[in-house]
Amino acid sequence: MTDVRFLQTPAERERAFAVFWRSMVGLPPLGDVAVDELLETGRYLGAFDGEEIVGGADSYTSWLTVPGGSRVPHAAVTHIGVLPTHTRRGILTSLVTQQLTDIAARGEIVASLRASEALIYRRFGYGVATSSATYRIQRRRALPQNVIDGGPITLLDTAATAELLSSIYERAAWTGSIARPPQWWRLHELIDTGDPVKPYVVTHEDGYVRYRPLDTSSWFTSSARTVTVDDLVAHSDKAYQALIGHLLGLDLVDVIELAPRPVDDPLPHLVTDPRAIEVTGIRDETWLRLVDVEAALAARTYADTAPVVIEVRDDLLPHNSARFAVGSDKVRRTQHIPDVSLDAAALASVYLGGSTWTQLGRTGLVSAHSAGAFDTADTLFSTGAKPFAGTNF
Repeated sequence: MTDVRFLQTPAERERAFAVFWRSMVGLPPLGDVAVDELLETGRYLGAFDGEEIVGGADSYTSWLTVPGGSRVPHAAVTHIGVLPTHTRRGILTSLVTQQLTDIAARGEIVASLRASEALIYRRFGYGVATSSATYRIQRRRALPQNVIDGGPITLLDTAATAELLSSIYERAAWTGSIARPPQWWRLHELIDTGDPVKPYVVTHEDGYVRYRPLDTSSWFTSSARTVTVDDLVAHSDKAYQALIGHLLGLDLVDVIELAPRPVDDPLPHLVTDPRAIEVTGIRDETWLRLVDVEAALAARTYADTAPVVIEVRDDLLPHNSARFAVGSDKVRRTQHIPDVSLDAAALASVYLGGSTWTQLGRTGLVSAHSAGAFDTADTLFSTGAKPFAGTNF
């Protein structure tokens, strides 16, 4: 029988991390690193088959920005994996269930993860809450609509530190943004160390952008010299314009690839030829779990419209199975007849504004019990920009 418990020693965590890396099959080697540099103490669960560690589930202490700008206590779930020799035995279910119980006990009202397999996590109450897009820019055709003057920018050398970028990122306030703990920055330092092509980093007082060239061996013979942007952080429109303006002004570059970016990024409206900018992919990003539904609903803001009574079903965390009257002024438990009913995963999908009640209603994931309930709920939960995280972990 498999035993699930918290890992107590560096040796156990090393073994569990190795199990995770093997279970993911295609991850590149990290080289010689002390695994505890990448972990937060006391959060890593291991599944033991006798003395052998055959699976694990980990998380970081974090925050998530919800509609209205509040940051709520959040668990960034990661390092979930089971050895291929031990799958289909309920080990993953035991790990995730115990992890959610621990997260609830810590007072973290939401959890999120990035799903390596999209078929796995809905049954645990996770729903797709944000998506991200990949944009491809034909730079020579992407002429700005207006002269871009977003203020001064600075090109850093390769000694740009995680501390500097972390201090800029820490002000992230867009809906869906999450904290990046020190371990996240350390992991990306290791990834950069292992890449022979180092990133360029350009900073603005309100943001930064990281990019690097692809296929440098044929750079001067290629007709499609490409740079790829892996991190663009802008806390103001001026910073966004300045950083995009820098990219569009790069000499010797034909193609710019940006990912991840919001699905409603204003980028196509910035240039005279919107066909110079192509969306080459949209994929799920944040898989969100509401660990404390009442607290999560109360933490975000709503439009000033009629309230809605929501009935929630949550088989894994029974304290969430209840009816909630949600209005612009307050959220409370109620016994009133529900206007809509849904499970925890579906509620997670509409919570940040990434999906609408009408969309889920058309699929049968949400049921309406009063006339116009979906329209009322959509108005109540409406947001401006689509939610977006921009952080993989």
